[in-house]
Amino acid sequence: MQYEGVLRKMQTEIGNPIQYFLVFEDSFIHMNQILDKELEISFIKYQCLNCGEDRPIYRQGCCRYCFFEIPSAGDWIMKPELSTAHLDQEDRDLEYEKKVQLQPHVVYLANSSNVKVGVTRKSQVPTRWIDQGAHEAIIMVEVPNRYLAGITEVALKDHVSDKTNWRRMLTNTLEDLDLSEWRERLKPYIPEEVADYYMSDAEELELHFPVLQYPSKVKSLNLEKSPQYKGTLKGIKGQYLLFDDNTVFNIRGSEGYYVGLNFQ
Repeated sequence: MQYEGVLRKMQTEIGNPIQYFLVFEDSFIHMNQILDKELEISFIKYQCLNCGEDRPIYRQGCCRYCFFEIPSAGDWIMKPELSTAHLDQEDRDLEYEKKVQLQPHVVYLANSSNVKVGVTRKSQVPTRWIDQGAHEAIIMVEVPNRYLAGITEVALKDHVSDKTNWRRMLTNTLEDLDLSEWRERLKPYIPEEVADYYMSDAEELELHFPVLQYPSKVKSLNLEKSPQYKGTLKGIKGQYLLFDDNTVFNIRGSEGYYVGLNFQ
């Protein structure tokens, strides 16, 4: 079957295993159904997710011009501690920033390659954990805005990583850890103004990914360097497709690429 469209991060549904869907403008592919099938990917052009123009993608699926203009790409996205909507201060678009920043957020611990701390909107649980390829995760605090979550993450980063080793995550070089124990260990480092939001009773969630075979090592597919690729799909983890020849393809990292997909 042949499909064509611009890449956006795969949509997911919780399950055992997690269900993945690659959604285009007029169609979608249930990716779990093409496991163990040969998939051909062809890079056709760029299509900025904001302006729709055929311009090289800079970051987050956007061309360089849009990335530095649109409110959804402000610095506070990657650095929540820079959020200012709670102070009624605008970065790029105060109405948008209030809508996103002034809603419940959680600070969590996840285990994808190692224990890491992260921040996400409460409405993005467990989607955020799935996208990171975490096989277990737990909420540490739930706060009313993004700023409080951000300063908590900053405080905890001195004691636990905030990064995922994506190569270890994709080769499944993991160990099961007691995240509730880690949560208690890190509790003393929560900022004083956030202490009352500590979630001592939140339970650890286990996640199961649709993988038939993990790569023994990983080589990343870059569509700009290799605009044509064909391989047998062996698994999906995080936002990565895993192929039989150890190739891995980051769908989210390729947002804004207009591609053709063909499988039998």
